[in-house]
Amino acid sequence: MSPTSSDPAAGDDRPQVVAEVVRGTATEEELAAVVVVVTEAYEAEAAAAVAPEPATRSRWELSARGLRRPLDRLSGWHGFTG
Repeated sequence: MSPTSSDPAAGDDRPQVVAEVVRGTATEEELAAVVVVVTEAYEAEAAAAVAPEPATRSRWELSARGLRRPLDRLSGWHGFTG
């Protein structure tokens, strides 16, 4: 028996889940419980796997980036050219 996670008559567009028992004898209720648990775990993992939106930079940050030269830490205070 192959239980499905969605009823085609209900208009649900989720793909059908097929479960195959390779050892022992599972009842329809046990197979349905397994399908529900695995489906819920998958949906929870898929919902949590969303990448955060990149932080936007202000116009000031974008325009001020090129105003400074890199610091010359080797010259110390004697390298100040003001």
